[in-house]
Amino acid sequence: MLALNTTALPHPLPHSLPIRSAPGPVSLHWARHQDEVREAQRLRHQVFAQELGAQLRPLAGAPAGHDVDVFDAHCEHLLAREQNPDGSPGAVVACYRLLSPSAAQRVGGLYAETEFDLTRLRHERHRIAELGRACIAPSHRNGAALLMMWGAIAAYLQREGLDLMLGCASVDARDGGSTAWQLWNQLVPQHLAPIEFQVRPRTPLHPAPARLQPVEAPPLLRGYLKANAKLLGAPAWDGDFRCADFPLMVQLDALPAAYLRRFSLRPHQA
Repeated sequence: MLALNTTALPHPLPHSLPIRSAPGPVSLHWARHQDEVREAQRLRHQVFAQELGAQLRPLAGAPAGHDVDVFDAHCEHLLAREQNPDGSPGAVVACYRLLSPSAAQRVGGLYAETEFDLTRLRHERHRIAELGRACIAPSHRNGAALLMMWGAIAAYLQREGLDLMLGCASVDARDGGSTAWQLWNQLVPQHLAPIEFQVRPRTPLHPAPARLQPVEAPPLLRGYLKANAKLLGAPAWDGDFRCADFPLMVQLDALPAAYLRRFSLRPHQA
């Protein structure tokens, strides 16, 4: 049974947002009840399993048609919900989850540790919030929902005194990995983190010749890069999702000035 740790949840968010995008206005809030988390898990299953063909491994006893893992009960879940024409809440169209440092201690580590050796980040654990399971319904993949969620997460981090966001961005590797390796070659010169922050994949992506032409990063990876994220190391192979996972870290103080203004964040005071 999923049990939310409601005492650790972020403060409620306003239900009206300045961004409106087709097919209609969207509101954000942090899940406060198990039923709300179940909505996010159903959307994740629809996108990951039904649309992308991922081989999910849900917890024993999880309801059918839901993406449920051991980390869910320890995470805060951010939901983007479509509003009906009469103003009533509609379907969840996007979701993200956040694992705080204290929650990571309770569950025994970060999700990223299942894919990467994070030894070099051990001294930064108290500063890191892990983001994961980002999922957006096809009708809302124009970037607005993702940007809204990033703003809410950044505001939560600043409020809680955290300044590092750790996450992974997936790249389809069903082509044998050539697209992922081309992206790696493109990103390393400008986006690789200093050696003291670099991590190693536990299951490296198998070698493959990079593409001859530049390739465009998928939306989530582009979003990280626009936020001045640093690439922490070579991608890991995720056999369940048949993709390459790129480890990334965003420092709150390194967000572009435009993001700070849009998210109404306070600049760091030295």
